[in-house]
Amino acid sequence: MSFRPKLIASDLDGTIVANYGDISQRTINVFRSAHSMGIPIFFVTGRPPRWMPEIQEAFGVGSAICGNGAMLYDLPTGTVLEEWLIPLDAQIESVKRLRIAIPEISFAVESNSYFHREKSYIPRWDVGMDNVGVDKIEEIMNAPALKILARCSNQELSSDEMLEIALKELTELVTVTHSNPHDSLLEISALGVSKGATLAIMAGRLGISSKDCVSFGDNPNDFSMLEWCGRSYAMEDGHPEAKKYSKSIAPPHMDDGVAQILEELLQLPE
Repeated sequence: MSFRPKLIASDLDGTIVANYGDISQRTINVFRSAHSMGIPIFFVTGRPPRWMPEIQEAFGVGSAICGNGAMLYDLPTGTVLEEWLIPLDAQIESVKRLRIAIPEISFAVESNSYFHREKSYIPRWDVGMDNVGVDKIEEIMNAPALKILARCSNQELSSDEMLEIALKELTELVTVTHSNPHDSLLEISALGVSKGATLAIMAGRLGISSKDCVSFGDNPNDFSMLEWCGRSYAMEDGHPEAKKYSKSIAPPHMDDGVAQILEELLQLPE
């Protein structure tokens, strides 16, 4: 017999947040129902904390793992609780290697309190945060960072193509992934940091095993989380490789796929 999950973890964008930014009331309701049953909720995202107020406003419950596993964030209070940052030497070496491997690449770096970019890095989501930029990102790399962003602004390479190159160049130095196959953008975290690794830590602190956790995701930065959880669902309209890492498939996110699955799971016995 199947039992109700003891922990729910979900990616945001492309999973429960539509590509135009909306979250359905059906989705909000089912997460609130789970919370009222005493089930811990973790919103596990590549987003930095400055992009989380809308999530807090929509749901009003749950915890957040931000930066692809690099930060534990208290959603109701907007407080950073714990961080796993990229050491300065690993940042500089990663940039050095990628400049050689992908000559057209450009960089940005972010932490909780800042976003800095190279002049050649054209931001998609952080327009207005750093309108000056620097010639080389190394000029302002002076402390451990939440995440490095690496972009081909000319989009000559896809995110998947960039990831294939970066995985070879950055092995045993940092963790590299992406969250959008169409955006020519890599996301780099500290070595060993991933959504799955940090979720495992959080579940362990709560005394909950992987078999009692359920997760939902759509892109490579979700693969570690989908693989770790005993029950996991790749979004039907997500990255084609996601199905290799999940145990099941959820209906498309535009059809409230996560809500459909959770409504069924919450009916199961404890």
